[in-house]
Amino acid sequence: MAKKPTIYEIAEKVGVSTATVSRVLNDSPRVSDKTKKRILKAMREMNYAPRLTARKLASSKAELLGVVVPSFTTPYFNEVLKGIKDEIAPTDLDMMIYNTGSDSPQQGLKEFFGRGIADALIIISIDIPERIHNQLKATEVQTVLINATHPEHSYFQVNDYRGGYMAAEHLVSQGYESIGIISAAEESAMTKERTGGFQDYLSEQGIEVKDEHFVRGSISKHAGFSEESGFEAIQKFYKQGTFPEAIFCLNDTLATGAMYALSRLGIDVPEEVAVMGYDNIKLSKYLDLTTVDQKMYSIGVKAIKQMTKLIDADNSSLVQQVFDPVLVKRGSTEKHS
Repeated sequence: MAKKPTIYEIAEKVGVSTATVSRVLNDSPRVSDKTKKRILKAMREMNYAPRLTARKLASSKAELLGVVVPSFTTPYFNEVLKGIKDEIAPTDLDMMIYNTGSDSPQQGLKEFFGRGIADALIIISIDIPERIHNQLKATEVQTVLINATHPEHSYFQVNDYRGGYMAAEHLVSQGYESIGIISAAEESAMTKERTGGFQDYLSEQGIEVKDEHFVRGSISKHAGFSEESGFEAIQKFYKQGTFPEAIFCLNDTLATGAMYALSRLGIDVPEEVAVMGYDNIKLSKYLDLTTVDQKMYSIGVKAIKQMTKLIDADNSSLVQQVFDPVLVKRGSTEKHS
């Protein structure tokens, strides 16, 4: 079956913005007759059949909210989506979740733009370089970012540098001197911030993370933030024949896989190796896992509150908030004398 053309492709063919194409679909008087004829001609030539929501793209009232995520099967995203779902219930918005895939989320986001099917967007954990921002700007769709930042968009972001710093501070306060990190296969702004904060605190204390104690899983599923990747990282430590006293995992899912791998090797947590995570997903409580709470549910709620303000008043001020995470101490890092 031939791929259906998108408003992005129509706009590219004619040499106009997607917003101009949307105005033609909405029969807006803001487009000149000459440009309108060129766009309609391109639509006929390309056999373009506009979707209902695309016709409403230039209208003043959004009806379909697109929530764009790299994955919706991981606990972190589930918690954010719960907050969005609960807060959106009393509004007039319908919600559609779009999974870009964790291998190339920015490319997936670009393809989603081209479909022209959402009236408003919440984008979660996808970095926004200028080329992506320019596409967002061209669509004139209200956008709120979660766990990503851009100076021209509303966003809600946890201070990951501070979170990594707090994690190192906690492990050092427990008396650990040999400390390792399990990171994800894919590097992102978030992994750099968490790792940077963690290593900076250790450096301030004169503690070095040895090269052999900085381990990445090679499994790319969920950008490497998976139980399998955490399990694999512990196997790498085991093959090296050396374990640090404590390991900071860049999220709780990695920590879950790591703790399971340690148990399979007969290595006690925390007696022989302490393990710390990041996120405070529901499971972490039952694993007695020390972690860093990102307040994921409440950030989802805040994102919807801001989106409804943007929709109700198109010139509503941007809200750009960075929150400090909260350390949650549990038994997995408790050092026994």
